[in-house]
Amino acid sequence: MLNIFLFIRRYITFLAFLFLQILALWMLFSYNRHHKAVGMGMAHQFTGTINKQVDRLDDYFHQGVENRRVHRMNDSLLNLLQSNFSIPDTSRQMVVDTVMVDSTKTYRRYFWMGAKVVYNTVNFDKNYLQLDRGSKMGVKDQMAVLNSDGAVVGQVVNVSANFSQVMSLLHVQSIVSASLKTTGESGRIRWDGKHPGLISMEGIARNVILKVGDTVVTSKYTYNFPPDKFIGTIASVSSDPATGFYLLKIRPAVNFRNVQQVFIVENLMRDEQVQLEKETEKKMDQQSKTNR
Repeated sequence: MLNIFLFIRRYITFLAFLFLQILALWMLFSYNRHHKAVGMGMAHQFTGTINKQVDRLDDYFHQGVENRRVHRMNDSLLNLLQSNFSIPDTSRQMVVDTVMVDSTKTYRRYFWMGAKVVYNTVNFDKNYLQLDRGSKMGVKDQMAVLNSDGAVVGQVVNVSANFSQVMSLLHVQSIVSASLKTTGESGRIRWDGKHPGLISMEGIARNVILKVGDTVVTSKYTYNFPPDKFIGTIASVSSDPATGFYLLKIRPAVNFRNVQQVFIVENLMRDEQVQLEKETEKKMDQQSKTNR
């Protein structure tokens, strides 16, 4: 308390001046319309600037929540895309399916669910990502994984109750059926385990017209991935004289060093397609044995 009185005594002149100055300004702006208007304008400008900075700071601390909200919204919107549905052949008998969406008789073919990457590697020859969704959320092996822009990341190879393990495109055992967007020619996407910024495309004949910068997308002839999803662009073109095919280097559309939010995509008709293929092979084997 003594220190307070000593402080006041030492600076009594300055404090008195400050008090009288504030009183004079208050009287000036309170009883003079012009000065009052100017003062209110300055006050609003000052408080507006402060509020703007506070709002920016609040946005910074809440951007994670906002990103998750937007991702959930994108999840819902992507599930409404026409490309996620297929139209049954109405010239044959139609069986009512539980996934029928509306009276247009369109059936859901692909289902998208958002997920967050909780683990990721890019520096090995066998790279994986781990997602925060597992079998409890309906995730199964062989489901496709795309990033927030719809570009190919990889496919699910193992699941637990709450998490799923994804084989990245940057995995030497990864094989993805792909095609050139301009010509539709199909090939395979592999990785040689060397540069994480380049993957390879095989199986394109040398008589196909292509050029650097052409787009590579997922093929229509795959059970796992939705068709026409962005994989990357051609970075270089060379040829293998021994096989008669191109050796293409593809620059992936996904930045694998910074994958945070993804979509897990399920082909709801995959089991039926795989079962049909197995039954066909079994049937052909039986017919072959019968014809011997």
